[in-house]
Amino acid sequence: MSNRFADIAFTPTVKAVQEKLGSRAAYARAELVPEPYHNLPSAPEAEFIAARDSFYMATVGETGWPYIQHRGGPSGFVRVLDERTLGFADFRGNRQYISVGNLLTDDRVSLFFMDYANKTRLKLLGRAKAAGPDDAGVLEKLAVPGYRAAVERGLLITVEAFEWNCPQHIAERVTPEEVQGMSATLLSRIADLEAQLGAGEGGQDA
Repeated sequence: MSNRFADIAFTPTVKAVQEKLGSRAAYARAELVPEPYHNLPSAPEAEFIAARDSFYMATVGETGWPYIQHRGGPSGFVRVLDERTLGFADFRGNRQYISVGNLLTDDRVSLFFMDYANKTRLKLLGRAKAAGPDDAGVLEKLAVPGYRAAVERGLLITVEAFEWNCPQHIAERVTPEEVQGMSATLLSRIADLEAQLGAGEGGQDA
């Protein structure tokens, strides 16, 4: 069996370039696995996706040009619906509808999920389709209560393959919420010390 991601991404031309530049042997060994993998996300991938508040999605239009779109929302707005399907509420943006239009002629998508704080990224290949007002059950599963944005449609993605990517060259960045989480213990300790100091000063005055 083989590595599903490599089956799709490592075309003959890509393999020829790997051979020319000296990386083909290492990737060839990695492709020889006892069973198919990198095709069905499991718990680590589901947990990683559920923690993200944004991702990047690439589609290809009729001109042959790729188009990359950033999609964001509250953490967890991308749902792992089953072992093969992701879904998310598509919130109203600038209304160019380039990705939506591209999917009408080519349903293939490439997704990048980034965790800048931990310098980690997950690449995913799949096939996407839209769920509109007539798909009330699907939209209900993708709803994000309390998020003030208009939902125009749902997007369902059937996963074809995924791969965890090398952390090299990922710039480490953190969100305000991540800063708060990392500094909570420190701030609590500072508050305790200040309280102890205040109590000590009060005792001296007495």
